[in-house]
Amino acid sequence: MPTDEELIAEILKGSQAAMEVLVKRYYKTAFAFIYRKLGDYHTAYDLTQEVFIRVLKALQSYRESSRFEHWLMKITVNCCRDYFRSREFAEKNCSAEFEDTYAQLNVTDLFQESLSRQEIKDAILSLPEEQKETVILYFCNGYKIREISKLMSVKESTVKSRLHQASMKLRKILSGGEYGEKQ
Repeated sequence: MPTDEELIAEILKGSQAAMEVLVKRYYKTAFAFIYRKLGDYHTAYDLTQEVFIRVLKALQSYRESSRFEHWLMKITVNCCRDYFRSREFAEKNCSAEFEDTYAQLNVTDLFQESLSRQEIKDAILSLPEEQKETVILYFCNGYKIREISKLMSVKESTVKSRLHQASMKLRKILSGGEYGEKQ
């Protein structure tokens, strides 16, 4: 199995087959992040396509000093941010429902077992964007704090802070209070 760098070298020489292999290798990772972030299958599909178009256009600027997956996820995060700033998002008003995307969420210790998945999903969706992104990358995609720090271009302490603040807000929301209330 060729490495990412070997595939990239082939793509830069014009190999469409190498691009197909690279896309197959990382499509699920990019799509899963976007879908968890947006909650809309069709929009996630479209944005995932956009991510790989951006990857192809920017492949000349990729440096082998970093892992390709991190570079790809940085493009994915930025693509989501661009979408949230877009007119399409404003018109949709983000009303799409989630399917059972968060079934694998590993933060069950934060929540009472009697809570439904929908309550947990709604609570995560109510978080501020940066905290929501951090929670999804950490718990759903399994990235380490250091990796999230690089993806989001923030300090590791910022990632830890966002995770801590998000868990406090989620506890508050899921225990019946609003996170904006004073404790």
